[in-house]
Amino acid sequence: MDDFQLQRYGRHILLDEIGIEGQQRLIESRVLIVGLGGLGSPASLYLAASGVGQITLCDDDSVDLSNLQRQIAHRTSSIGQSKVGSAAAAILDINPETHCIQFESRVNQTDLNQLVALHDVVLDCSDNFSTRYAVNQACKTHHTPLISGAAILFSGQASVFDFRDPNAACYNCLFPEDSDAENLRCATTGIFSPLAGIIGTIQAAETLKLLIGIQPGLSGKLLTVNALDMSFRHSVITKDHHCSRCSSS
Repeated sequence: MDDFQLQRYGRHILLDEIGIEGQQRLIESRVLIVGLGGLGSPASLYLAASGVGQITLCDDDSVDLSNLQRQIAHRTSSIGQSKVGSAAAAILDINPETHCIQFESRVNQTDLNQLVALHDVVLDCSDNFSTRYAVNQACKTHHTPLISGAAILFSGQASVFDFRDPNAACYNCLFPEDSDAENLRCATTGIFSPLAGIIGTIQAAETLKLLIGIQPGLSGKLLTVNALDMSFRHSVITKDHHCSRCSSS
């Protein structure tokens, strides 16, 4: 770590839980973010500012005027641009040392299997269940920790599925594929804009802690946030031994 980096990340290095060794781990880390909308925007910016060395961005969408209410990586001047390109520009403006890889296509299971294998942690910031299940499957296959987040109306949630533990529950244990939750989308239901920032930054925080090795975290837990009364509730995620994705039974 050079003098410039020591100054840039000095407030991290002062923390006993991080120090020079922890910051060096961040610089050497590779993080995959799927979705550069309301959650992926703040998550990507904080990860870049914190010194994560490589960030791969995946999103096939372009910036729309309606996105700007909550997707803070994008600007009015970005309307019509790809979200990946817009977010990459914002990331590099914050930290030009970030190695930013852009994937501007909609990821399928094959893509995810290849991408996940190359990264240390994956953030699922997508807004649809088909992508969430595909990300979950790829992370489970490659034993890669998954940081999941979602937000709708005034309610948000975040959880960590640490697949380095063979006994860890998966996303499908929490939300089986036959659930009705797929019907809820921001485009038709609405979302309180600061809630996206709350959940996205929680995802960033859990990612940094996991990369450095700081405990405790949200592994095996579901954090639910109610932005109306600003309550935070934790619940334990129980492994479903009949899960179609992670159980052999």
